[in-house]
Amino acid sequence: MTEPRVISLIASATEIVCALGFEDCMVGRSHECDYPPTVEKLPVCSSSKVDVDGSSRAIDDQVRSIVADALSVYRVDGRLLDELSPTVIVTQTQCEVCAVSLKDVEEAVCELVSSEPRIVSLAPMDLGDVFTDIGTVAATLGRPERAERLTAGLTARLDAIRERSSGLAERPKIACIEWIDPLMHAENWVPELVEIAGGSVMLGEAGRHSGYFEFEKMMEVDPDVIAVMPCGFDIPRTAAEMPPLAARPGWSDLSAVKNGRVFLTDGNQYFNRPGPRVVESAEILAELLHPEVFDIGHRGSGWTEWVG
Repeated sequence: MTEPRVISLIASATEIVCALGFEDCMVGRSHECDYPPTVEKLPVCSSSKVDVDGSSRAIDDQVRSIVADALSVYRVDGRLLDELSPTVIVTQTQCEVCAVSLKDVEEAVCELVSSEPRIVSLAPMDLGDVFTDIGTVAATLGRPERAERLTAGLTARLDAIRERSSGLAERPKIACIEWIDPLMHAENWVPELVEIAGGSVMLGEAGRHSGYFEFEKMMEVDPDVIAVMPCGFDIPRTAAEMPPLAARPGWSDLSAVKNGRVFLTDGNQYFNRPGPRVVESAEILAELLHPEVFDIGHRGSGWTEWVG
């Protein structure tokens, strides 16, 4: 059987392709695909229309403006796609802010890509969908049995976390913040990861798109723990964006703030990538929620304490 030629236009799909053992089949990637690090040598087939160096508020304003005009926030290099002659292109329809949209890929393929690749569009809304997407990619690439092995291993690791946390008397209330200014709470698969890690989600529901909320709502629920995990931001960038949130009246009165339980996480590498590293995301939450029980080794790389 001829080996597939794969281009992934979403970071989480790149991680799935590689975890399934198809990294050698990849011939191109998106501008955001950076894990495993070895994929960074691949040609970059997309770019962003948004100035990602702006503040959280400025980025949000740009995205809203572009989406309001029915335009994608990313560009696809159709000519490069054609040169790379892919047989499979992986993208997604879950969120046009998170990755190159299906519409953009279809337009590029119809116009320029002569290899007539199969387009695989992933749409993860919850944890079950993440595993379904792994199966979809494996089946498309002709090795469905690899998905069975991978998902079995990931599920076993999640079950081990759940087993350790389920017997704990305390289930701290946690607010997971996906965007700082304006505020958004993390939904989709994150509430399920919180439950596995032994916490109680105060804002957001599983299986729904992340949504905006007012700071007064966080004051009302008064979480025991706050985990800040902005989409696309690493820990240093998240720390740099914290001042507007910390300056809000009432911030210092929150229990999580008073008790030193506000944490900055690498939302870019973990929580906002629906792929194999959802397990590491659950481990990070377990360390934040139950430090006396979980010390898996993510401190410093996956999360750190916020120092106001």
